[in-house]
Amino acid sequence: MTLTEHQAQYDSQSTWDFTGLTAMFMNTTLKKSPETSNTRGLMDISAEIMRKQGVEVEFIRAVDHEIAKGVWPDMTEHGWERDDWPDIFEKVMEADILVLGTPIWLGEKSSVCTLVIERLYGNSHILNEEGQYAYYGKVGGCLVTGNEDGIKHCSMNILYSLQHLGYSIPPQADAGWIGEAGPGPSYLDEGSGGPANDFTNRNTTFMTWNLLHLARILQDEGGIPAHGNQRSGWDAGCRYDFPNPDYR
Repeated sequence: MTLTEHQAQYDSQSTWDFTGLTAMFMNTTLKKSPETSNTRGLMDISAEIMRKQGVEVEFIRAVDHEIAKGVWPDMTEHGWERDDWPDIFEKVMEADILVLGTPIWLGEKSSVCTLVIERLYGNSHILNEEGQYAYYGKVGGCLVTGNEDGIKHCSMNILYSLQHLGYSIPPQADAGWIGEAGPGPSYLDEGSGGPANDFTNRNTTFMTWNLLHLARILQDEGGIPAHGNQRSGWDAGCRYDFPNPDYR
């Protein structure tokens, strides 16, 4: 993926060290490999910026895997013969940054994206070493493509879901591209104007750098401070100054 002149300039001017960070790009296109994914095309820009800053990047195209439906960590324990999610989840937990990419269908994120979020939710009860929920200290963002309206609608749903599960969301943590409303060229199609769209390139670049900065801060500071947000402590009876008047 070739970066624009402005994107390359940002890279060359960086004085920050992002080495040691890892990023997972989860593509929730409906198209199985090796079919071209326009969502992947936009995600490649963000991933290339990260790679140039020394970040270890991995892609998963969710539809290429047998991810069972449900909200338990391993659905083979609940009637499914196969579930690839436990192995995928291990990779998600190894990543400091998670970027969900989705196409728009009927104004909504893809069904595969919904499935991935449901499975993330199924693991959200797991606690880290500090007694916080599992995704604390990790950073999330999203990228959206399509040729119909809905980028902001999809983004607010995805980003809300990620923060609810425990991900930290930096400013301007989403970007996207849509062509003219109705049938028409997709992002990577010749003549679409997608890869050259300055608005999309700007927002994708800003999103990427904001993800990097927040991930760097959180990793250097050891994550979200573990006070007032520890499920293990709450279950043990600690109330972290929560008022508990005696109404007897």
